[in-house]
Amino acid sequence: MTRSISILGATGSVGASTLDLIRRNRADWRVVALTANGNVAELAALAREFAVEVAVVADEKRLGDLREALAGTGIVAAAGRDALCEAASRPVDMTVAAIVGCAGLGPVMAAIEQGGTIALANKEALVSAGDVMTAAVARHGATLLPVDSEHNAIFQCLAGSRIGDVRWITLTASGGPLRLVEDLSAVTPEQAIAHPNWDMGAKISVDSATMFNKGLELIEAHHLFPVGLDRIRIVVHPQSVIHSMVEYRDGSTLAQLGPSDMRVPIASCLAWPQRMDTPCAPLDLAAIGELTFFAPDEVRFPATRLAREAAEAGGAAPAVLNAANEVAVAAFLARKIPFSRIAVLVERVLDDRSFSSAPGSLEEVLGVDAEARMRATELLELA
Repeated sequence: MTRSISILGATGSVGASTLDLIRRNRADWRVVALTANGNVAELAALAREFAVEVAVVADEKRLGDLREALAGTGIVAAAGRDALCEAASRPVDMTVAAIVGCAGLGPVMAAIEQGGTIALANKEALVSAGDVMTAAVARHGATLLPVDSEHNAIFQCLAGSRIGDVRWITLTASGGPLRLVEDLSAVTPEQAIAHPNWDMGAKISVDSATMFNKGLELIEAHHLFPVGLDRIRIVVHPQSVIHSMVEYRDGSTLAQLGPSDMRVPIASCLAWPQRMDTPCAPLDLAAIGELTFFAPDEVRFPATRLAREAAEAGGAAPAVLNAANEVAVAAFLARKIPFSRIAVLVERVLDDRSFSSAPGSLEEVLGVDAEARMRATELLELA
């Protein structure tokens, strides 16, 4: 049976992997909507290839270019935040939400409100607006399937089990490219984005290098799998073969293993509750040889500590953490601050007590986000 799908963030790494799987199973899918931030040429090419109903570019200044590229196709071209939300609200069997950053919050909420299944690859939806989003999921009868390899692994390990039987959830972290680098103050953007195992965008790669990625994933896991923050832990696993583990009260630990290829967790979501083929090579454990594990070094990489403290504080703190980190990472990539200052800036913004209490709506979340970005930018200028 053919299923309908929309992909928000079609030109990014998750979007590209999703479309690769759909190409291999064209009879199973009808692509309704595709969106991109500013890559009009690729978006238009994909929209033509999959004969979509609507293509949306986030950058309103590129609307003319998109319309020109799609002239004569009958595909609707649109631009801007409202258009992204309209595309996300179209009734489909599945929405892949892969827009990076808080720009994805409105579209994710729009997808939730149409009550379908959302394959969630946008961390910020649950990090910055976890309580708001999970309440909306319950209210509209939507289904969230986690795309992040770690959360997808947990989801698979929990299949058929009761959340009350869980003793521990363990998120694995590769440790990134800088785990063994002594002088973090001298790290360049090129070094930070050179992830040893995963092919990701620049921002997520820097987050992996700082360990903020794992801190954000901890907050996300807290909302997806409500076992309590004190039962979610992090372990560094450089080989990135075990993607996460769940330990049950009887002493059994279930682990999900797989190659470092996002097509595996995406395929898990696309086929759920069934399975589908992927082109990924099977694991050769004999060739891998050994799997190693280490406790996180929260002195050199304080991001996971800051994220746990923000999650424990609740209220606006997780949204503040995320916003400040986005500003800091952008400044580092622009060579305005050293790598070692990313976590310092985030902690300084978190220490600012002027932020409002827990946001109760998406608009309030976005207000906290804007306020935190402004404060982070001010601190950058003072440095």
